[in-house]
Amino acid sequence: MPVKLKIHTLAFNLALIALFPLAMSAQSAPAGNPSAGPAPTKIGLVDILRAIQNTNEGQKELDDLQKRFVPKQTELRGLADEIDRLKKELDTQSGKLSDDDRNNKVRAIEAKQKVLQRSYEDAQNEFQQAQQEISSRIYQKMAGVLEKYATGNGYAVVLDVSGQQNTVLWGNTGTVITNQIVEAYNAQSPVPPPSTAPASGAQAKPTGASGTPGTQPPVATTTPKKP
Repeated sequence: MPVKLKIHTLAFNLALIALFPLAMSAQSAPAGNPSAGPAPTKIGLVDILRAIQNTNEGQKELDDLQKRFVPKQTELRGLADEIDRLKKELDTQSGKLSDDDRNNKVRAIEAKQKVLQRSYEDAQNEFQQAQQEISSRIYQKMAGVLEKYATGNGYAVVLDVSGQQNTVLWGNTGTVITNQIVEAYNAQSPVPPPSTAPASGAQAKPTGASGTPGTQPPVATTTPKKP
């Protein structure tokens, strides 16, 4: 069955999957000793996609990107119009054509539809990739502004409400309670703490039956899954 395509202006669809590891780096610092005074409790909400698009720089770059793709949109629209014309001709001449001629025209239309489909998908992918590059470039600069603003205005955490997979944009390290949670868990756990290493720093090596150093178990590197 022929594939029907709707040609329209490529819409903004900013994706920031690659951006959030940068944003999350502010939370990876060790908790350490909390600073004097109460920890901040304010929570900020930011639609990071709209923020990027509404900056002067974002509006200019996205507008330039749209203009750059106008020729491709015109090309796709022209191909779609040609397909429509061929389909109308086929409908008009259908009763006068032999089976071979009709099949040839149908195959020609289907071939053009496949070309249109591939070209449209390639254009979409190229457009979205360019959008991601613009977003990443602006966000790398916006992250510093966000951190400065949040710190200066007493926010504990800033969350993204644009619907991205990762919602935390920034967090005050004074509110990180990782160590406290570990201590609280250990306090109610029957498992004792591991023995400390020898004072000299030398680590005992178990030996096998032949007297050769035994193989130490590998250290787990995977992050435990959330329940």
